[in-house]
Amino acid sequence: MNFELNEEQQLLADSLKRYLEKDYDFEARKKIIASATGCSDAVWSTFAEMGLLGLALSDAQGGFGGGAGDLHSVMDALGQALVVEPFLSTVTVAHLIDRAGSEAQKKSVLPAVIEGKCKLALATEEAQARYDLTQVSTSAKRDGAGWVLDGVKVAVVDAPSADHILVSARTSGKAGDADGISLFLVARGAAGMTLKTFRTQDNARAADLTLKGVKVGADALVGAEGKGLAALEEAVDFGTVLQCSEAVGVMQSACDATLEYLKTRKQFGVAIGSFQALQHRMVDMIVSTEQARSITYLAASKVDGGAADAAERKRFVSAAKVKISEAARHVGQEAVQMHGGMGITLEMKVAHSFKRLTMIGLTFGDADHHLERFAA
Repeated sequence: MNFELNEEQQLLADSLKRYLEKDYDFEARKKIIASATGCSDAVWSTFAEMGLLGLALSDAQGGFGGGAGDLHSVMDALGQALVVEPFLSTVTVAHLIDRAGSEAQKKSVLPAVIEGKCKLALATEEAQARYDLTQVSTSAKRDGAGWVLDGVKVAVVDAPSADHILVSARTSGKAGDADGISLFLVARGAAGMTLKTFRTQDNARAADLTLKGVKVGADALVGAEGKGLAALEEAVDFGTVLQCSEAVGVMQSACDATLEYLKTRKQFGVAIGSFQALQHRMVDMIVSTEQARSITYLAASKVDGGAADAAERKRFVSAAKVKISEAARHVGQEAVQMHGGMGITLEMKVAHSFKRLTMIGLTFGDADHHLERFAA
């Protein structure tokens, strides 16, 4: 495999890093997360102007025809800056619509996403599900030509800022059945929809979503009725790999901050980085980060069409998520410990990195879930 970025990927990565270093430093980020919405419309518009939102969408829809591999450097940079804008959620749902949506849905949603005029969120988790996408109790019943949705989705990340939310609902069968799961694109604020919003530990915005008699038209159904699981699984695998790429960026940021601290913090008249025990721990952090980077590249290649079938794609994605979770725990904890007590204060970026790495480990399935999926 070639892990080197091509010229266009390198230029995009460099441009994004320069922008984030200049306009999205730690102090700017603190102001954004303290705002009413928890994200910046100006930053989102800049992402659109740079072409980031359409990078992984098909050429036919105005995108650039890229994939998870092309987005790796983007997610890495976003991770290093701890960006809180709903990039991952929007790109993941847009990817699903691009793959499984009708032509009308693609034309109405994807150009708006590319232009930065539409944000998206994914509502799949339910209280009893424990990351199992087939554990869907939310129901969708026919109502004339349309549908009526009833149910509860929990911890829907980025729902408060989303314009549309992709909801998985059951049109037949019972919870746990692979068949009978349908996907619906529902406008946030639709009649009968209520959001109980909250801030997550890593300062993102999320909501518990209650659907009570929410009526949608026939055009809200994404893909075939009762056959939405395969498209949902592929999109979640795509999102998982992007999140792994983000985690690599967060870990790199934690390593850089820790190394700088070891060079400047002094004890007994010398920099603590001169102590051999801390040097070894620093090297272990870097090794964990590079191992995570390598397996993420491999998983991205499988998601982008390198897998022989869905089963192989799932195995490689799960292997990457398990390794990322282990590496994130190791790097995050070591970064905090080597900073000492100040490493857990909110004034230090490394504390926010630790929180983000912890949340990444719990999103789209934790290490235990993916280890079980890998072994299945």
